[in-house]
Amino acid sequence: MKTPSEKLLEKFGAKEPQIQPAVPGEKENGRRGFLKKSAMGGMMLGGFMFSSIEDTLAQSTSKVNRNSAPNDLKITDMRYAVVMNGHARCPVIRIDTNQGIYGLGEVRDGASYRYAMFLKSRILGMNPCSVELIFRRIKQFGFHGRQAGGVCAVEMALWDLAGKAYNVPAYQLLGGKFRDRVRLYADTPQGNNEAEFVARIQKRLNEEGFTFMKMDFGIELLKGVKDTAANSNFWDIGRQWTNEPMSYGGTEHQLTQIQLTDKGLEILANRVALVREKMGYDIPLASDHYGHFDHNNAIRLGKAVEKYRLAWLEDMIPWKFTEQWKTISDAIETPTTTGEDIYLKEEFIKLIDARAVDIVHPDLASSGGLLETKKIGDYAEEKGVAMAMHFAGTPVSFMANVHCAAATHNFMALEHHSVDVDYWMSLVKTKKPMVEKGFAIVPDSPGLGIELNEEVVKKHLDPENSAYFAPSTDWDKDRSWDRLWS
Repeated sequence: MKTPSEKLLEKFGAKEPQIQPAVPGEKENGRRGFLKKSAMGGMMLGGFMFSSIEDTLAQSTSKVNRNSAPNDLKITDMRYAVVMNGHARCPVIRIDTNQGIYGLGEVRDGASYRYAMFLKSRILGMNPCSVELIFRRIKQFGFHGRQAGGVCAVEMALWDLAGKAYNVPAYQLLGGKFRDRVRLYADTPQGNNEAEFVARIQKRLNEEGFTFMKMDFGIELLKGVKDTAANSNFWDIGRQWTNEPMSYGGTEHQLTQIQLTDKGLEILANRVALVREKMGYDIPLASDHYGHFDHNNAIRLGKAVEKYRLAWLEDMIPWKFTEQWKTISDAIETPTTTGEDIYLKEEFIKLIDARAVDIVHPDLASSGGLLETKKIGDYAEEKGVAMAMHFAGTPVSFMANVHCAAATHNFMALEHHSVDVDYWMSLVKTKKPMVEKGFAIVPDSPGLGIELNEEVVKKHLDPENSAYFAPSTDWDKDRSWDRLWS
């Protein structure tokens, strides 16, 4: 017996389209098979326009497969490639599925790919579109700083996958975008002398088009200068980027007992004055990397540069000392910020609720990924606090930041730490330019809106680990009992 829909189609001399059998060897849930089903479904839907609601319902419920391709997605593999971003190692991960689509994510710069690969056994077989479900399953394996890199990389890759599965940009899955362009800030470049330094600043502003800048003026400038820093004879104040036990770089700020003298404060303030003189005041100028000293000296430094109206003073002491941060913020006029090493929203909430900082500054590759960072921004906005974003990776993580920034209302500016890496943009392919005159262009392509430029990426792999998404079964099985409750 013919269905009402078949009778109607017969009047028009048409027949219901028949789904063709799968290509031999092609899995039922393959991407090609899904596309065929989708096309057939669209053709059938066109016929419904001429049918009664009863006929439409009967036809749709009896002959249309209720299981869409996103519902059928399964994670089948996860692989990595360690990309050199200048001198920084940046592990990029790829999560593969049973439908041939994949998602890209990035472990934070300077962290190990192992933080991500450790999670492979915990996500295999799961639907990548269940982003929050998977995030809740793996977030216990992250921690502050670079140790969050694996969880965040997986979260990025899942949003990339989900966007591709539903054919929408990642920002759309976060609630839509507030802006088409994302404002970037760049570091003031170093120079061998004052003239070279000034010339590079002018290039940032006039040629590269940045409308927001950041500079460093730390106590490494005082190394070897007599009577500028008390207790500096005990510490190598020129080596901030070390992590050896009992070294200057490996000792928390308050424990060094270093104090700045008036002479030292004058030298540091003069560096800010120089940059302000060359930049003027139309462009916001933020600052970072002062050195390891306590909150009392942070206040003295803040007061010394107050007249230069900096956009913020960043990471003057470790983020976890909420009460000391509040003491600093209450004592000076310049806005304060921290957060690039904080994992998850809970610690940000402590800072926000205490009014300890004026701006939150998460790094998406440490804070928990796109959705968690948006949650941080949304909470901060409710309390009257703005959000800037720290970033220092490849274009993979960069575009994850761009989507998050586009979808977060109280966003101020995103760091672009690779302006001077000449091959940086060519690591990926995009439909729209990634960066134009100091702004990131929000893409409208599915997922993160990028594809790796394989040829270029292979030229810039870590010489000590040059594998390019090589297969491995080493991470496929759980080998521990990880539930946090009995």
